[in-house]
Amino acid sequence: MSTIPENLKYADSHEWVLDNGDGTVTVGITDHAQDLLGDVVYVELPEIDSEVTATEQFSLVESVKAASDIYAPVNGTVVEVNDTLNDSPELINETPYEGAWIAKIKLSNEADLDKLLDSAGYAAAIA
Repeated sequence: MSTIPENLKYADSHEWVLDNGDGTVTVGITDHAQDLLGDVVYVELPEIDSEVTATEQFSLVESVKAASDIYAPVNGTVVEVNDTLNDSPELINETPYEGAWIAKIKLSNEADLDKLLDSAGYAAAIA
């Protein structure tokens, strides 16, 4: 059974979102997603200052099994990326909700958060 923290929001496409409370969110992929991917060997990070659109690809994760597009769960601008993943992509497997965040995004519209699933909704979606 995948871990699904209750303090996060989730996209159907298996990204998690942490509201940082300052108009930005932190984004990563869920425990369920990393489990499906297998051992992650590479993460393509988005460019800082790039505009992202909800449901459109903004990152890529490659594993020994497959490459998987990562979709922006919200609209906004990338303000920070997790450079640690360049040297340690395996963090996606080891700590998907802690050290393995992919990017921080400044929200274009905070109402985008209302369109995401809560933990119960995501649990139902992957059941």
